Amino acid sequence: MAEAADIQGTSPSPARRRVRRTLALLTGAPLLAGLVQIPAAGSAHAEAREGARSASDAGGVSVAVDSLSPAAPRDGDTVTVSGTVTNLGKRTVTDAHVGLRVGERITTRSGIDSVAEDSRDLSGATGTEIDDKYGTKFAKLTPGVAEHFNLSVPVDELDLGEKGVYEFAVTLSGQTSAQPWEQVLGVQRTFLPWKPDGSGTKTKTTFLWPLISDAHMAAETGSNESQTPVFLDEDLAKEISPGGRLAQMVALGKDLDVTWVVDPDLLASVDAMSHSYEVRGADGRTTAGKHQAVAKQWLADLQDAVEDKEVVALPFADPDLASLAHNGTDITGSLSQLKDATDVVANTVEPILHVKPSTDFAWPAEGAVDPSIVKVATSAGADKVIARSDSLQETGGLTYTPSAARPIGGGTTAVVADARLSTAFEGDLTKASASTAAVQRFLAQSLQLGLQTGKQRSVVVAPQRMPTGSQARAMAEALTALADGTWSQAQDLTDAAAAKPDPGATTKVPTRSSYPAKLRKQELPHAAFEQIARTQDKLGHFKVVLSDESRVVTPFGRALNRGMSTAWRGRAAEAQAFRDGVETYLDGLTGQVRLIDKSETKLSGRSATIPVTVQNNLVQGVDHLVLRLTSTNPTRLKIGGDAYQERPVTVSGGHSQSVKFTTSANANGQATVVAQLFTADGQPYGQAVTFDVKVTEITATVMLVIGGGVLLLVLAGYRMYQQRKRAAARTGDEDGPGEDGDGTAGGPENPAGPEERLREESGAHGRAGDPVQPSDPTPDTAAESADPSGTGERVDR
Repeated sequence: MAEAADIQGTSPSPARRRVRRTLALLTGAPLLAGLVQIPAAGSAHAEAREGARSASDAGGVSVAVDSLSPAAPRDGDTVTVSGTVTNLGKRTVTDAHVGLRVGERITTRSGIDSVAEDSRDLSGATGTEIDDKYGTKFAKLTPGVAEHFNLSVPVDELDLGEKGVYEFAVTLSGQTSAQPWEQVLGVQRTFLPWKPDGSGTKTKTTFLWPLISDAHMAAETGSNESQTPVFLDEDLAKEISPGGRLAQMVALGKDLDVTWVVDPDLLASVDAMSHSYEVRGADGRTTAGKHQAVAKQWLADLQDAVEDKEVVALPFADPDLASLAHNGTDITGSLSQLKDATDVVANTVEPILHVKPSTDFAWPAEGAVDPSIVKVATSAGADKVIARSDSLQETGGLTYTPSAARPIGGGTTAVVADARLSTAFEGDLTKASASTAAVQRFLAQSLQLGLQTGKQRSVVVAPQRMPTGSQARAMAEALTALADGTWSQAQDLTDAAAAKPDPGATTKVPTRSSYPAKLRKQELPHAAFEQIARTQDKLGHFKVVLSDESRVVTPFGRALNRGMSTAWRGRAAEAQAFRDGVETYLDGLTGQVRLIDKSETKLSGRSATIPVTVQNNLVQGVDHLVLRLTSTNPTRLKIGGDAYQERPVTVSGGHSQSVKFTTSANANGQATVVAQLFTADGQPYGQAVTFDVKVTEITATVMLVIGGGVLLLVLAGYRMYQQRKRAAARTGDEDGPGEDGDGTAGGPENPAGPEERLREESGAHGRAGDPVQPSDPTPDTAAESADPSGTGERVDR
């Protein structure tokens, strides 16, 4: 009889519908008809129902409710429903009729879930159809063709009773050539919240409005003094451009009573984009960014939207607290990363938004908590943890939903968001029908929660971290309807956390083993935190040698924060690529300060100087470095009188410097020398340079032989000189003295005399001790010539 009652328009309870469907699956419709012994007319109706199921199985008719307005009607309103019906079968549907049905009042929150899950189930088509004058008729529905409908009915005609949530359905009735009788071929159930007046207590509702995005900035900066930021791509520009996801979040949230939850990394990234920036292409090259105007406009719109609103700031880059708690706490420095991400918030959010944010809240992924997560979440200073009711579940058998605030020990408050309300806008809401269904379900759950008890409670809604544009629009529509309703009032998150806890609410944090396996699979692995720690160590080692460490510490510190972001959940390959990029770039910068390779060096003698060159290709200078030169065989070769010698090194940006070391050789042969840079605290810096020194020592015997050879050369030259002098003297005695008519020695053509010839041959003109005749008549200055002087020649007048 229950089957027949559905066709005649009666309204069984959700529980009865579930039992009926179970029986139908177990026994089949023919057996059920035989058991209840229904008459021929009843059999005809049963066949009609079975035919409807067959039509549904073959495709049936899809009913989509694209809009329902007002979402929460009051007395005197007119309810308007619009949408489409589409014949999914292979046969034409004739005598089609779209009608509205109002079902029974739903009295539990689980009952709302049951109706939502079976929203298209034909076997559960319930409620009494409203007068057909408010329906729409179609002579036929052609397969595959969508037909639009628009229905309007005064709320007074809906015959709603006491306040509560009512099942509200749109059905398509008609017949086919295979089943030529009227039957329900398609249905779409939704909800109609009904509380016409504002009597009674109102639920205080806190809705979090998250402004969170992926990591968009690299650790890399432009190779110039201004440190131009480099972006991984232009995805952020798309998100903040008109129509983009984040642009919609700001535009929609401006007129809503919400608590803004922001990631400082997003604000810092957009602020960087508002100035000169570069974008890395697929080929690794960077080009100038062009969306400064878009970034400036988005920031201006956001500043306007959050004015006089509560703003909660998460730690920088929204670190994954659960991943850190489960996989990173045993790694030195991991918790320090969280502390750094928290400390930087004050200098990021307020200067950009001109609003002082609250930093007291931690928000684990999907509000799932266990003792280790709570411990990590509060380690950086937060004393309130945003959890969710499907994680911190009630164990005291309460028949209602308690207020959000729960003291969980150690001075920490868990702010437990309602799971049903928080997950209402997940999934694909690009279709208007899906968005409308989400809005009506949210409002139904909100009203039903408020009707559970006469006590006023504080409820928190924490939706997904990065809603899509369609999800954000559905959220805004629901909040607008909630604000226009009569059972809820907005409240800030800080006030919700400070509300008096319900004495019956659970305060026991679930054990670590109860953490959802699905979420655990999405976590950052232990190796990720090891890599972050390794990169941090390299950064600490590098910064101590820089003249301006802030140029490196700031961009790399923020990049390390981004490496442990919650946004990487479920994206292991992308997360690994990002961390690898940060570490590789840091290694490249560190390698810009290095020792130049040396080839084999030869030393001739007992002592010599060896130069070692330090190259600095960074923009800034380096200091606090020590260059150590070490001999691996100090018996043969000593450096500065010992096995090694150290020299301080300071090199300006873009320059090289040679550092000289004195060496002393004790024996011939080859010695290996190692040059290594060290930081001021004695840690090796960069790669060592090893080269060989070949010693060729000059002995006393060799020096004696060389000296003897030089002496012989000198004696031979002197002997030659004496011989030529004696020969010249003999020639002079034979010729005798003579003068030409002008008194010049040498004959008519004034040839040089023997002494002068000797001087020319020996190159000893004007040399002391050379014999010079006393009566030498050579004038000091040559006779003046009447010819023009040569170029550059001095002429005396």
